[in-house]
Amino acid sequence: MVKNIAIFASGSGTNAENIANYFRNKLGFSIKLIVTNKSDAFVIERAKRLNIDSAYISKQDWNNQEQVITLLDKYQIDFIVLAGFLLKIPKYLLDKYPGRIINIHPALLPKYGGKGMYGDKVHQAVVEAGEVESGITIHYCNEHYDEGNIIFQAKCQILPTDSYKDVAKKVHELEYIHFPNTIEKLLLDINSKS
Repeated sequence: MVKNIAIFASGSGTNAENIANYFRNKLGFSIKLIVTNKSDAFVIERAKRLNIDSAYISKQDWNNQEQVITLLDKYQIDFIVLAGFLLKIPKYLLDKYPGRIINIHPALLPKYGGKGMYGDKVHQAVVEAGEVESGITIHYCNEHYDEGNIIFQAKCQILPTDSYKDVAKKVHELEYIHFPNTIEKLLLDINSKS
């Protein structure tokens, strides 16, 4: 049975594109929809190029449970992947997709997580704190930012000479390698249990 995936992204969408390309020729998986909360997010352009439908949901509409659920039902979404999505996931979505919404965070949680900690802000904080390693955390979503159960972590070394941009590059490489195959493993596990 095909698992239909929605990717939620707020920005450029490099991870969304990487995930879409990973699943392009894999049987049993379909990236059906890319959702963004920013009308000018470059991820919309990427979705067009990838021939994937996209939807813009404003911050106000995000609280409209019926509208959001209707959209996801239209595409028969089974699983939601947050790839640089900055809005908090509302309870109604957590209830509808229990254990089927995951996020990637560009640091080793529980460090450097929470509201306002995203993108370069995380890498700057990591460098300023003098950390010797950083990495990625893939985790389930719950009602708090970056506090859901951890699924997978991967680490990279930080050199004393590394700028936050150097750290960002290392972390992005980990995201591109590990995020798509972690999604696939989770979906295969869900399939085997259903």
